[in-house]
Amino acid sequence: MPMERRGVDTIPDEERTSGPRDLVSILLGSNLCLGVIVFGWLPPAFGLDWWSSVSSIVIGTVVGTALTAPLALISLRTATNLSTSSGAQFGVRGRLVGSVVGLLLALGYTALTVWIGGDVTVGVLGRMFGIPASDLSYAVVYGVLAAATVTAAVYGYRVLLAMSRVLAIGMTALLLLGVIAYAPDFTTSALPDAGGYLLGGFWPTWLLAAVAAGLSGPIAFITLLGDYTRYISPARHSSRTVLRATWLGLLLGLLVPQLFGTFTSYAARAALDYAGPLTEAAPAWYLLPLLLAASAGSVGNAGLMLYSMGLDLDAILPRLSRAKATCAVAVLATACVFAGHYASTAQDAMTSFVLLLTAIGTPWAVITLIGFARCRGVYDAEALQVFNRRARGGIYWYRGGWNIPATASWALGATIGVLAVALPSYEGPLLSLTGGVDCSFLLSGLVGGVTYLLSTPGSDRQRPGPETPAPPLLPTESGGGWA
Repeated sequence: MPMERRGVDTIPDEERTSGPRDLVSILLGSNLCLGVIVFGWLPPAFGLDWWSSVSSIVIGTVVGTALTAPLALISLRTATNLSTSSGAQFGVRGRLVGSVVGLLLALGYTALTVWIGGDVTVGVLGRMFGIPASDLSYAVVYGVLAAATVTAAVYGYRVLLAMSRVLAIGMTALLLLGVIAYAPDFTTSALPDAGGYLLGGFWPTWLLAAVAAGLSGPIAFITLLGDYTRYISPARHSSRTVLRATWLGLLLGLLVPQLFGTFTSYAARAALDYAGPLTEAAPAWYLLPLLLAASAGSVGNAGLMLYSMGLDLDAILPRLSRAKATCAVAVLATACVFAGHYASTAQDAMTSFVLLLTAIGTPWAVITLIGFARCRGVYDAEALQVFNRRARGGIYWYRGGWNIPATASWALGATIGVLAVALPSYEGPLLSLTGGVDCSFLLSGLVGGVTYLLSTPGSDRQRPGPETPAPPLLPTESGGGWA
């Protein structure tokens, strides 16, 4: 299969040959991995019982999907990724906000997937072959998983789609075997070793679980969905069909692995750590399937995240090809894996990461969706590519390439979110206004969205000032993003 040559440039309609089924396959197959499964462990680790954990994950995921799924329709119309598409609201340079948010989201989830998958792999190899869990063992396993991930990501969308189709079937079978393997020890009671409710009361802890384990899943895709729907042609597939496919793919792709993680957390009594108890509680006959799930599933998910990181860096630095950008961010992601393994606990690292990124990313998503509704899905695809082609002008140029009201609205929303967040090592000063309950994502999205509406009255079709196109600042060889 040839290497993908597209970066964040506009995909010609003749190359947009994917369909809604491919979207479901990639959202399902890529998420059936330990990097997503481990989020199901958070509610039990917070001290909730089985039914409370399940309700927090399901409700959080449904709410997050309702916010996130419509973003898939934007790239269906623009034929480029979501961060570039957000230039319609933020300006062709201001859309770097989306690129940075997407880069951080994908970086964190890539590192987490390789980290958790590597830890389980080392544990299984220890039980099967007596390989010690030494620093060398972890370094080798992390390195192998990272190399396989880079290979898949560099080859691009078509390879990742083919992998996801296989993983959707294979990983489902492995998880079903896992239910059988862990069922004899399953309990619905809260785990005593968790030490009671993490935040001291049921509802604050339940809401934390709903955000950290449920809502964070769909929010992770706020900049990723466009990477896949840009390859779907609106001439052949309706917006309603694509939206339904996005809903189905996100709900199945997140709820199935996360609820498996919750189930195995209670069965393995994994209150303080997930990878170790999961490996120790596995019956001998399930060790090989668990090894396959930890390795193949991690490569599929991390490969997709790394692919998105490459696109975001390509959007930030147009002179880099997508392949070179992907290799560059792979080095950074691998460094984060080692930092997470040696310098942090899984629960604290995961909770802090997802809460912060959710608070920062939600206002960007809200502003982008408001713009989509205002312009009724009508975009100037050529004007969105001005920055990538190192040119000036166009209807999304605003002031020097930045839409100041939109950028300021996002910054204000993100700031409020950070000030209202509750992390294991930090509590924002605004928590006192919400009774100590973390409402950071609600406040950040509400403040960012309302501020944007008030500061930009009228339709997004009414652009400020006439078009002022100018010659490219520098010549381009390949449309600003081809490898």
